[in-house]
Amino acid sequence: MEETDKILAKIDFLRTIFAQIITLLPKFDIADKTVLPYGLKPHTRSVSWIVEQVIVQQLKFRKDKLGLTEVNFDMPDTCLHDCVILKGDQKYFVNVKIHNIDGKENKNDISAVEKLYFQYSANPDYDLVFVCVGVSFKENSIFFDQNYLEIFSAQFLPIYVNPRNDKIQAKYNHKMEIRSRKDFLKLLKKNSKSIILK
Repeated sequence: MEETDKILAKIDFLRTIFAQIITLLPKFDIADKTVLPYGLKPHTRSVSWIVEQVIVQQLKFRKDKLGLTEVNFDMPDTCLHDCVILKGDQKYFVNVKIHNIDGKENKNDISAVEKLYFQYSANPDYDLVFVCVGVSFKENSIFFDQNYLEIFSAQFLPIYVNPRNDKIQAKYNHKMEIRSRKDFLKLLKKNSKSIILK
C-alpha cells in the first residue's frame, strides 16, 4: 500500500474502534451532588485530561471485546500520543481530544510543531492519529455525543502555525490535506520558528 493509503486505513480502523467505545460508554459522573451541589461548569479544558483517561482506560479494559491485542497508556506527560493501540502487528499512536458540542467549532492548538517534526524525522514508522470525541455537560455528568467523532492524521493537517506558541492550529472537523511524510516535514520546518537545524 502507498504511504498515504496506510494512514487512511488507520483512520478508518480507529473510527470503528472509537465509535464502539462512545456507544459502550455513553456517560460518566465526575462527582456526586454532595461534592458538586450546583453541577459541573461546562469547561472543556478542566475535564479534558479526565475524559482522555476514561477513553484510553476503557479501550484497555474492553480490548478483547473490541478485538484489540493490547492498549498501552502508561506514557510520559511529554509524549505526543496518549496511548498505543496494538492490533496484531499494527501499532496505532493515538492522541485523544475532546470538543464541547454545545460550544463553537474554533481552531484549536493541536500539537507542538517541534515535537512533531523531530518525532516524525527520528521514527519513520511513527504516524500520529488524533481522535476527537464530542462531549456535553449535564449536572455532574459528562455525556459522549454519539454523532460527533473526528479522526485525523497529523500528516494530513492543514498547516497553520500559531506564531505565539509554535503549535499547529486547526478545527477538529477540518478537511484533510493528503500529503507525503516528506512534504509534511518540509511544511513544518518552513512554518515553524522553533525548528532550528544545523
